[in-house]
Order: sequence, then C-alpha cells, then structure tokens
Amino acid sequence: MQFNSFIFILCFLPLTVVFYFGLNSLGKKKLSQAFLLLMSLWFYGYFNASYLLVICSSITVNFLLSRAMEKVGDREGRKKGLLVLGILFNVSLIFYFKYYDFFISNINAVFGSDFVLKDIVLPLGISFFTFQQISFIVDSYRGETKGYSFLEYALFVAYFPQLVAGPIVLHSELIPQFRDERKRKVDFDNLSKGIMLFSRGLAKKVLIADTFGAAVTWGFDHANIFVGEDALRFYEIIIVMLSYTFQIYFDFSGYSDMATGLGCMFNFNIPMNFNSPYKALSIADFWKRWHMTLTRFLTQYIYIPLGGNRKGKVRTYINIMIVFLVSGIWHGANWTFILWGIIHGLGQCFNKVTSGFNRKIMEVAGRGKLGFLFTGVIKAIEWAVTFAFVNVAWLLFRADSVSQWISILKRLGVHYYDTRSELLDCFRIPKLTYVFEALGVPNADDVVLKLSLYGVMALAFIICLCFKNNYEREYKRNWWSMAFTLLILVASVLSLSRISTFLYFNF
Repeated sequence: MQFNSFIFILCFLPLTVVFYFGLNSLGKKKLSQAFLLLMSLWFYGYFNASYLLVICSSITVNFLLSRAMEKVGDREGRKKGLLVLGILFNVSLIFYFKYYDFFISNINAVFGSDFVLKDIVLPLGISFFTFQQISFIVDSYRGETKGYSFLEYALFVAYFPQLVAGPIVLHSELIPQFRDERKRKVDFDNLSKGIMLFSRGLAKKVLIADTFGAAVTWGFDHANIFVGEDALRFYEIIIVMLSYTFQIYFDFSGYSDMATGLGCMFNFNIPMNFNSPYKALSIADFWKRWHMTLTRFLTQYIYIPLGGNRKGKVRTYINIMIVFLVSGIWHGANWTFILWGIIHGLGQCFNKVTSGFNRKIMEVAGRGKLGFLFTGVIKAIEWAVTFAFVNVAWLLFRADSVSQWISILKRLGVHYYDTRSELLDCFRIPKLTYVFEALGVPNADDVVLKLSLYGVMALAFIICLCFKNNYEREYKRNWWSMAFTLLILVASVLSLSRISTFLYFNF
C-alpha cells in the first residue's frame, strides 16, 4: 500500500486512527498496540502477501536473539557469539534477497560460468527494517534493550509510517513512546499538525516529484541512443539531470514529511530524516542533511566501531571510504550504486583534507568592511561546486549502468543545443497556451513550453533554497493554514489517477 493511493488516504488511514484511539479510550492498551501492528502488517502485505513471511521471520529471530543475550548476561563469549550470529543472520537475509543475483551474475561474467540466476523478488523496505534490527541487536549486546515485550518490538519494526522507506528509527526513540500513557489520547494539535505535514508531503510527491519524474523517464528512454538526432543533446542532458535531482529530492522529502505527519497523528515523534540538503556548502554538510538517520546508523554502528578518527589520518580516510562503500551497496545491487558511494566517499575525504584551508580562507575573507561580501561570494562558490557534484553523482545513481552514465557525460561535449518539444511537454502548465493565444503571442505553444520549463525549475530552486523545511515550520491552527492544507490535499488527491512508487521503495 502506498501513502499516495486512494485506499490509504480514504480507507486505511481513517480506520487506523479511529480504532487505535477508540481502543485506547476503552483502556485496551495492549489491544490497541496489537491492532496497530496488524494494520501495519496489512499495509506491508498489501504489496505482496509473501513479504509477510520475510518480515515476521526476521522480527521473530531478532527478538529471540535479543532475549538470549539477556539470559546469558555477562558471559562475554556467548554474548558476542549471539551478536555475531544476529549480524550474520541480518546481513545474510539482505544479501540473499537483494544481492544474490548481482553476485552470481558478476561471478558468471568474470569466470565465464553459467550459474542460474534466481530472479528473486526484492521485499519492500528490507534494507530499512534490516538495518533497524541490526542496530537493535548491537544495542542488545550493549545491554540497552531489556524489558521489551515481543509486541512492543514487533510494532517498533513494523510501524507502518517508517517501515518501507525510513527513517531508520532506534528502539530508544519509539518504544518508550508506545508506553507513554499521555500519548494514548487524541491530541488535536498533533492531529492537525500531522494532517498539514502529510498534505505537504503528498503535494511534494504528486504535484512536484512526479512532474520531474516524467522528464527523467523520457530522458533515460533516450539515454541508450548514442548517435544521431535521437540521442540526448546538451540542454536535454542538463534538464534531465536537474529533473532527477529535483525528483529524488521532492520524492524522498515528501515521503519523510508524510511519515513524520502520520507519526504525529498518532502522537509519536519520528526522528528528522531530511534537512534541506541542497542548501549544503560541502559534501560533509550534504550528508548531515540527506537521509540523516542512515548517516547516523553508518556513523554509530560502522564508522565509530572501526575507530572513527581516533587512529590517525590514514585510518580515518579508510574508515570514511568503508562507510560510503557500505552506503552505496545498501542502496542497490548495481555497480552504479557502488561507484556512487565511492565518489561520495572521495568527496568526503577531500572535504576533510581541505577543511582547515577553507576555514583560513573564510577568516581572511571576513576581515575588513567588505568581509561579508567576500565570505558571501566564497559560500556561493562552495554551494555551486557542491550542487554540481551532487547533480553529476545523482545522474550515476539513476543510470542503468556505469557505461550509460559515462556515455551521457560524453554527450555533454556535442554541439546539439536545441531541446525537443517532447521533453519540454513534461513541464507544460495546462491551459496556459490559451492565454497566450488570446493575447496574440506568436508561436504561443513554443513560448508556453519554455516558460513552463523555466517556471517549474525556478519554483523547485526557490522551494529548496529559500524556505524552511517542513520540520522547522510552525503549524498554527487558523483559517489560512486550514484553507491551504485543504487546497493542496484536494489537488493532490485529484492527481492520483496514476499511482507512482516512491523512489526509495526500490532500496
């Protein structure tokens, strides 16, 4: 089931809210949690009922391992053995479903073997709930998870707002909230804030991300044509690259807003996962803002255990590269993701090497009466370089293969600068042509296509760079907020004729 679907908005969500709080009002605490768990499993199983076997088995095994760690107590050898067993189980699970065919296909390519691929169907959200449970297993080894019931643990893993595409939540952030008696009553402030957040996230996905998605689809339909008039041209590549940059931004940002809003409706605080990443002035800054809970997981459970920055500069850079290699592999079974992770790792290392030099430049530039102007120019250059780096890397992230990415970049050197109307038509603002024709503007449709492109791109830049993200906004219960929320909610629901999958569902 998807957040951007009629069945979710008109059926699943109202039923879940009403019965969850209804059972709580009757004093049925455990029954209300069991109901929320069952609805979450329905939400997950709606995609494919066979997925339920995977997630339920994963939850059961991890919980039993956690309980076994509690029982062995301080017997370090046995406890560490259970920790290793838990990590191996979770890594094996994600390897089998996500990477088995990728691994076998590469073995066949290198050694000329003919092992049969299994064409395994990837269970949705397996990367998210597996990492979430790895963090739980590690925390169990540290003795931080005592006293949780199976129901609480299962709900922590399967809670539907964060199940399929994050954020990657820690047990200490969610399970105590399940136990908080104050959160069992309807809070109309939280309910209204949740509806506002959900509506804004839905609008980001349906009205903005899917618009850019049409251009991305068109672009990559032509990406494998390398020569001739049908191949991508200079401006078309720029438009497609920017379109994917904005598509993945508003798609993932929209999901994050919707997940937070849904949590808020149930009085649960879901951690921030997205903080205006295109405002970043460096790659390090970008990763503090993009998919924040994944960055936190990689830092706490991989980077720091490897030694972090405590074992010298060389080891620090090696640890950074390992972390970003894991990040790339986590995103998907393709060399594009692996290379994408390596490129971001190199960017992070470069940022670390030059950070001291950059600080000195800013200190020198900031002196004198025009210091604010010089520092502003330097920040603008840092932003432009970071944004360009992210764009080129996103193009690799979206490409079907590394060779396709390289061929697209090579096409930037060709001298075909015109842009086909089929691509521009993806940005068409409906009925604007009639206005220009009525005004007697020559070639009205061509003018409309170009204005629509510039307008949509400018709007995306403005939203990304000039506004607070939805986590930082104040949500006031007044007529203006209600009218705006109702407007974008209705517009979004009316645009649900074609349900499009969230991009991070694929990871």
